[in-house]
Amino acid sequence: MDIRKRIGLNVQRIRRARGWSQEQFAFESGLHRTYISGIERGARNPTVTVVKDMADALGVTPAALLEYETASAETAE
Repeated sequence: MDIRKRIGLNVQRIRRARGWSQEQFAFESGLHRTYISGIERGARNPTVTVVKDMADALGVTPAALLEYETASAETAE
């Protein structure tokens, strides 16, 4: 899987688990909502500093946004 899509899916999964809209996450991370949307779709290529800002806002490590989640791992949670 493309790293941009992986980051986007992880951001979206964690954001939704917190019950945040893209708008709320954008406010918390200091990024624009349309930029968040592009990241979640895998259309944007965030820098390492943006990955860190998103991770900080979500309360996870930057590595958590790079992890590969398989369908079986997600259903085991």
